[in-house]
Amino acid sequence: MSSDTIFGYIFRLFSAAVILTSVSCAPRDRYVSFTGFAQGGTYSVQFNMNGRDGMIKERVQTVRDSVDAILGAIDRSLSGYNRNSLLSRFNEGLTIRPDSLFIDIYDRSYDIYESTAGVVDVASAPLFDIWGFGFKNGQIPDDELVARTMAGCGMRRLRKDMRAYLTESGELDPRRLLDENATGTVALNYNAVAQGYSCDVVARYLYSLGVKDMMVNIGEIYCDGLNPSGKAWTIGIDKPVDGNNDPGVQLQGVFSVPSGPHGVVTSGNYRKFYVSDGRKYAHTIDPRTGRPVTHNLLSATVIAPDATLADAYATYCMVVGLDQAVAFIESSPDLEACLIYDDNGQFRTWTSTGLSLN
Repeated sequence: MSSDTIFGYIFRLFSAAVILTSVSCAPRDRYVSFTGFAQGGTYSVQFNMNGRDGMIKERVQTVRDSVDAILGAIDRSLSGYNRNSLLSRFNEGLTIRPDSLFIDIYDRSYDIYESTAGVVDVASAPLFDIWGFGFKNGQIPDDELVARTMAGCGMRRLRKDMRAYLTESGELDPRRLLDENATGTVALNYNAVAQGYSCDVVARYLYSLGVKDMMVNIGEIYCDGLNPSGKAWTIGIDKPVDGNNDPGVQLQGVFSVPSGPHGVVTSGNYRKFYVSDGRKYAHTIDPRTGRPVTHNLLSATVIAPDATLADAYATYCMVVGLDQAVAFIESSPDLEACLIYDDNGQFRTWTSTGLSLN
């Protein structure tokens, strides 16, 4: 990555510097929290402010302003709902000057695409559109439309390493990312990784201040260290029933996050679905078939080394279904998971060996 790194880009917005250090069992009153609005919802940040210089609470506002600036920068770069974002302009086929956020998430998404054998594919945006989960809401697509759409999208058509295709002035024509044998246009949809990635960017900012104990929640979660009680962070998993739209109200169970830095993400089909002619279609599209999934896995909670990976792998589980998800988690020593599935009308739960659901 060039000198215009993610954090160089963000930190130039502020001249104030806040330097923190943290001890593992600081008093409860050393923790502060704040909330705000981002990415169509709310976010919350909680961290241990016990500092080398005794950080005062008035200076916490500087941290909050910085977090708001980070999330604003992510919105201007990566949001598919902001019509003026770099992503929206890129998807319209316009030449853009990508910032480091745009380049970084593309390259990470390409790596994830390869590691999941094409199951998590951020270049399958046109498939979401034809099924009504993008900005277009039309009829159920027929086989011909699905086949035609699949032929014109997907990471398999794109080149790796975005920076290699920038002009000398740092601009990018979307068509330059197309493989030499590919035709058509390029459209990206980062819904499978964007919220997790946002958590990681905010967490890395907090680390740069010396913070060790933190929880960042932007729909997905990143946490490290200990909570205000000096214990592991505890997270609840919502019961995957239709109509359970308020997180934390109906819980399937709770668990303690293993020690160390982790991303925690739950993906499911019970809050977002599409109904046509009385039939419910899951919001999870399998880019390999071009169609919504039809298996019995209802919810996948994944714990990974960071929230970008947790976000992507939770999506992976929801695409491939229970059996392949179990095999994937068991073959990945750095992952833990809780999978909730329908067994003839009854909720059943599978948890990996390092996770205990209470």
